[in-house]
Amino acid sequence: MPSVVSSGVRRGLMFVLSSPSGAGKSTLSRLLLADDGNIVMSVSATTRPPRPGEVDGKDYYFVDQSRFDAMVKDDAFLEWATVFSNRYGTPRGPVETALALGRDVLFDIDWQGTQQIAQKAQGDLVRVFILPPSMAALEHRLRSRAQDSEEVILNRMARAADEISHGAEYDYVLVNDDLEHCLSQVKTILAAERLKRTRQTGLVEFVKGMLNP
Repeated sequence: MPSVVSSGVRRGLMFVLSSPSGAGKSTLSRLLLADDGNIVMSVSATTRPPRPGEVDGKDYYFVDQSRFDAMVKDDAFLEWATVFSNRYGTPRGPVETALALGRDVLFDIDWQGTQQIAQKAQGDLVRVFILPPSMAALEHRLRSRAQDSEEVILNRMARAADEISHGAEYDYVLVNDDLEHCLSQVKTILAAERLKRTRQTGLVEFVKGMLNP
């Protein structure tokens, strides 16, 4: 008889990666998705117009203001926020469907979005915060990207201090001083969380079958 773990009968989990801009969460997310076929990226809804090459339902769910308002009223979002006059939110339905099918969902969101999700889905949530090795290293990474103006970099650094202060709200805090090592730690956390007894939805039937062959 296969073990309950090998049978794959389990509930999926919500796996959140948060970090200040430049600390590496987007790179870690991309590498994790490429390496693990049982985790998918959460797709957000947004009121902003599609950019060239973006596909509805893949990059974002593109909705108008009235539709977004209706979804907020119907409690159809796990979390939502307004960013630079555009609204973004995580639709509840696709995430809950994935979890019920035993698939994990990856979230690349900030601490505020994480707090909102925690209020609605604590048992399914695993929160990982990624720290830079130092503030000096973070500033160096931001400048080396050569993508932002001096004003933007200074704003990102100021925001980083606030974001880092919320790291204690997370289940795990990792220091990304080596990308491969940090990715390995992320994978270890994900593997351990998948094995938690509370997520083994097939455990009761497995035990029954073992005791009553």
